[in-house]
Amino acid sequence: QAQLVESGGGLVQTGGSLRLSCAVSGSIFTINAMGWYRQAPGKQREVVATIVRDGRPNYADSVKGRFTISIDYAKNTLYLQMNNLKPEDTAVYYCNALKNSVLTWGQGTQVTVSS
Repeated sequence: QAQLVESGGGLVQTGGSLRLSCAVSGSIFTINAMGWYRQAPGKQREVVATIVRDGRPNYADSVKGRFTISIDYAKNTLYLQMNNLKPEDTAVYYCNALKNSVLTWGQGTQVTVSS
């Protein structure tokens, strides 16, 4: 079972950028799909972006054109580049990984966008 550790969250002003990282223990090549999700206070967790191995990424409509999901296979790391951040992007961001039908979550990293 893969273990995931997120980093890169923080406080940023509206219009700013952050890059989240999700370090994967073990080989990332054996993972079938990965994704970023977020949960704002009082709201349900929602999908932000997903990527299937050797496939195209998918994005929530709210982040299309602003966020980019990518995998660095050499570093066993999943990234989420977030540009033009808005206050409504404030949330705890989680990465997940699907491997052999087992879904694993990271512990989350807080992103706060001030207006």
